[in-house]
Amino acid sequence: MNPIDRLLREKIGLDAASVGSSSIERIVRRRMKSLGLKKIEEYQRLLESRSCAQGRDEWEELVESVVVTETWFFRDRDPFTALVQLVRCEWLPQHSTGPLRLLSLPCSSGEEPYSLAMALLDADIPPERFTIDAVDVSARALARAQRGVYGKNSFRGKGLDFRGRYFQAAPDGHALHPRVRDCVQFHRANIFEEQFLAGRAAYDFIFCRNLLIYFDGAAQTRALEKVHRLLAPQGVLFVGPAELPLAIRHGFVSANVPMAFACRRAGEATRPPPVRRERAPRAPKFVAPLMPAASTPISAGKQAQRPAAAGAAPPSQADLAAARQLADAGELAAAAAICQAHLDRQGPSAQAFYLLGLVHDSGGDPQAMDYYRKALYLEPDHFESLLQMSLLLEKNGDSVGARTFKRRAERVQQKP
Repeated sequence: MNPIDRLLREKIGLDAASVGSSSIERIVRRRMKSLGLKKIEEYQRLLESRSCAQGRDEWEELVESVVVTETWFFRDRDPFTALVQLVRCEWLPQHSTGPLRLLSLPCSSGEEPYSLAMALLDADIPPERFTIDAVDVSARALARAQRGVYGKNSFRGKGLDFRGRYFQAAPDGHALHPRVRDCVQFHRANIFEEQFLAGRAAYDFIFCRNLLIYFDGAAQTRALEKVHRLLAPQGVLFVGPAELPLAIRHGFVSANVPMAFACRRAGEATRPPPVRRERAPRAPKFVAPLMPAASTPISAGKQAQRPAAAGAAPPSQADLAAARQLADAGELAAAAAICQAHLDRQGPSAQAFYLLGLVHDSGGDPQAMDYYRKALYLEPDHFESLLQMSLLLEKNGDSVGARTFKRRAERVQQKP
């Protein structure tokens, strides 16, 4: 491990492999060039001299350059739906007074905590009944969040009716209404600081989604210990799809809310009231085959389908094979039901999420992209999900994003 990767791991928990060591190396070389430094040891000494202003400033520049801030409003709607139902059916009946406390960690540029606020306001929960703390290590992301003006990349999918209720058109995007902005308090902090959020009351709900995937095992343990301390005894923690097994290995148990990736502290979990889920739309009478055509180009001379591994599928995958056959035959509702049952029994599965993505994609549902992303959280090299993401982004007019996923699919296909 090079000294800069080691510093990032020690100070902010970042596992360089999670974002690509070559990407960090390019960032470091660019920073060194701007400073006129030739040797990596010189740059390391500068970063370690944070007692001087130049060292502190450069450390901030490096952190801002390597942190991942990709997000949008209501990213993965299931956790927000689950939150509202749990608040209505469980928290409110037990708390006639006092505020509902929520934490968004990391909050990036504010889309997640503001989505929490909008979801609660839409549920007719008055703002005086809840408080939302939003925490991130990036000063620039927090500045964007506090400004509250967002461009088109923050609004994805077709379910954008909230924009008309809570935003006003601005010269450079859409400005969030003060009613929502006033619901969120932003804080700059590093989860690995000894006094991280020390002295604060416990939170009833914590959204800590897609943070742990950027840490190595030791940092994941340290982060989950902090989260465990911050969560109220009967509180609920929402994590990313790939992170639920991590949480369960570190003192949490599943909250048994399908597709929400929610958990509670072990030993203090109660079975929550059933979360109402909307019925899936009726499948169209005629649908195109869900498998991409063998002639779909990835690159010149390449074929889209990746050769299947030899041997029969293990028993736990038999139901997914059946779901695939039903989906290809146009029986979308039946295929989706099998995938959901598999997830309930077996836990997160890249193939199940991929199939759910195909089901929704075939019906023109924008949620398809969310399922493909969940598959890629679990298996970043899931070839078919990479391919479908490329096709879907191209269809939606995002040619840059489409090329990125297409290149990733090419690299996977070229692996021995």
